[in-house]
Amino acid sequence: MNRFFWIFFITTIGFSQSAKENTKAFIAKKQFKKAENEMVEFIKSHPKDEEAIELLGDAYGHQKKWDEAIEQYKLLTEKQPNNANYHYKYGGSLGMKALSISKIRALGIIGDVKSAFLKAAKLDPKHIDTRWALVELYVSLPGIVGGSFSKALKYADELEKLSKVDGYLAKGYVYEYDDEPELAEKYYRLAIKVGGSVTCYEKMTNFYEGQNQPDKAINNLEEGHKKLQRNAMHYQIGKVCADYNIQLEKGEKCLNAYLANHSAKDGVPKEWAYYRLAQIHKHRADKNEALKWIDKAISGLPDLEIFREFKESI
Repeated sequence: MNRFFWIFFITTIGFSQSAKENTKAFIAKKQFKKAENEMVEFIKSHPKDEEAIELLGDAYGHQKKWDEAIEQYKLLTEKQPNNANYHYKYGGSLGMKALSISKIRALGIIGDVKSAFLKAAKLDPKHIDTRWALVELYVSLPGIVGGSFSKALKYADELEKLSKVDGYLAKGYVYEYDDEPELAEKYYRLAIKVGGSVTCYEKMTNFYEGQNQPDKAINNLEEGHKKLQRNAMHYQIGKVCADYNIQLEKGEKCLNAYLANHSAKDGVPKEWAYYRLAQIHKHRADKNEALKWIDKAISGLPDLEIFREFKESI
């Protein structure tokens, strides 16, 4: 090969990889607009690069630019009709668009959402995310447009064969929305027994709160914290105590522990813990302490309306 063309060939490959690696790094840092710009420019000279098209779709999706994401993923399904993940992403972006528009307009999209997920499930019998999407879709849709708890359970069964914990969580989810709380609790508990992850404990906590059983929610979180030693669970305990006006001493203690050990990985900003402490002191009719904590919350996050409304209620 001519030396000039060899150098050009190697340089082009290097540029391709560099642009895509840059985009992945931007996405990891949540710099989605930069990721979009990088891939838009790259695709101008590499219009057939499927990885680049997928990355551009991902960048659009993270920015909730659903029409643009749909366009990229649809292109990929046309290029690679037997790629399950492309159909999954196409269905997912269509589904998210459906959630962002009126219910009447969404009805015209639901069929395509379902078709894309069913295609992905058929193409890849081990695609866990697709089966989760189908469980959630069949649970959330009214029966008149294709919703079905029995179909949701079918895919929950398939999930259980692939991953016990996913299957149990999916069944808990289905039974929770099918108004069968005893079965929901049973499967969420099985998920904790088998998986024992933060997600498992969160699902159980949310279930108990939805059933208006805050004491059980607190017990579940304490069990999770004992096992996992996650500071974020201190906040969750304090939140439940504050929201339901129960076990206030325990709530205050946990929120103070959360603040003392806070780091970015905990996820919830300190200001929310200040807000929960203000709630607790309001329950105790301690106006001065409640105002002190809500002022700290507002100082850190001044644009949150919920904080200002709470202050006005004290």
